Amino acid sequence: MKARQHKRDDQVHEFEKRDLGKDIGRSRSAVVIRPKKRSLPTSILLDSSLIGKLKEKAEDRGIGYQTMLKIILHEHVDDY
Repeated sequence: MKARQHKRDDQVHEFEKRDLGKDIGRSRSAVVIRPKKRSLPTSILLDSSLIGKLKEKAEDRGIGYQTMLKIILHEHVDDY
């Protein structure tokens, strides 16, 4: 019984120390969750009251204010 437990522990140890990311990539069996679109960082100055409104609306939706800003931009960029 101890020999079997020892062998299992060796297998667990080997599994836990190994990064399986490369193996999964080589197998081509993984599903891409995020498309490989490159996002570019940008910087804009916003009035603190506008950021406050974004934070309030974002909190109601359970998301961050920067994510809220991205949603608004994405939905309305073609309006201008």
